[in-house]
Amino acid sequence: MDHAAPKLEMPEQVRTFVRWVGDGRKLTQTGRVTLADAKALVKLLGTEDVIDPTIGDRVYRTGSSQELLHLTLIVEWAKAARLVRKTGNRLMQVKKNARLLDDEEALWRTLFTSFDQLGEAFLPDGFGESLLRREFAPAIRAVLAWLYHRGAPVPVEDLCEITWDMASAPYVLDHATELQLDHLRACNDRDTKQALEALRSLGAVTFENDAAELTELGRDGVRELLGQPSPGDPVHQLKITLLGVENPPVWRRVLLPAAVRLDDLHEIVQAAMGWENAHLHAFVDGRTQYSVPDPDLPYRDEREVRLTDLVKPGGRLLYVYDFGDHWEHEIVVEEVTAAEAGKSYPLCVAGQGDCPPEDCGGVAGYEHLVEILAKPDHPEHGDALDWLGLDDGTRFDPARFSLDEVNRRLLGA
Repeated sequence: MDHAAPKLEMPEQVRTFVRWVGDGRKLTQTGRVTLADAKALVKLLGTEDVIDPTIGDRVYRTGSSQELLHLTLIVEWAKAARLVRKTGNRLMQVKKNARLLDDEEALWRTLFTSFDQLGEAFLPDGFGESLLRREFAPAIRAVLAWLYHRGAPVPVEDLCEITWDMASAPYVLDHATELQLDHLRACNDRDTKQALEALRSLGAVTFENDAAELTELGRDGVRELLGQPSPGDPVHQLKITLLGVENPPVWRRVLLPAAVRLDDLHEIVQAAMGWENAHLHAFVDGRTQYSVPDPDLPYRDEREVRLTDLVKPGGRLLYVYDFGDHWEHEIVVEEVTAAEAGKSYPLCVAGQGDCPPEDCGGVAGYEHLVEILAKPDHPEHGDALDWLGLDDGTRFDPARFSLDEVNRRLLGA
């Protein structure tokens, strides 16, 4: 990755570009900056894009401004930030947002919060397209959350692993060949580094020894982007326990903003425990059930209720997942603490036990499955391994728990 600073940092490049647009600039029939204008902008903005590059003894003529990746990023970022817009075959300034050009802090914040919209705008498509291109928003938010959570330099290869996990999750890759997977991983890593480089040009991250770290400006931006509490704001400490599973028990201790809504709490429980969010759920406070509104079911809309509306410190709430297997979770508000500087929330601080597999038959079915896997001579042992996709029963460990894995899942909650 080339860490050299461009001639102009991104906010200044965007500001200069928007002022260049002025009263409007003609676009091509495909809605791109004309090649003549692109050549002028490369020099004006110092993008370091190469026009008509020479490779070996051959000159490859630039046929469209779309081939100039750094310029394309600037143009598309200005669009995403609503500083310019396409009207017919012209690119126009958005007059009501022109004030941002003279407000350095507001311009930076607008560019930062619109960055996750840019995946399909500046990352390559076609044969070299990565899965990250279409899953850019959740993946890049997970990267930013992890950088915020760690509060220290993170190896770029670890961030590439995060984007791969997030970007590949919606796809079934079981039948992909090793060559295909290698190609997809290479494209993912390339685009992750390209995204980090764009954030560097914005001043949100810095690099040292192939590791990335948020700047103070970046930390402020991520805190606001993710709705993180400010230092000193109230934080609830919850203990989430899967009821009925005792050998070993399965529980998580999680810190989260006190103002969390129940729909967000649902996502947090799913990530903390390790469920796949594949079934219906409901919160029960003893009198009312809360979930996704459904005209055929007696639920109150969980989006309209916050945890603090239902439970005070020391209080309990029931969370039911998968009405067939009927997994019950007890959620106890153990105490209210204060958010600490440098920490990211939600944050798991302790736990025990692995999450049962989905669709295993509830508590009784899970206990039976554990018994089968512990006995290689059991007549159902082979079928259980096939169902779980395991080669060896010893790879199934009900006591397994990784704090880092839980917190990585919480990044997307």
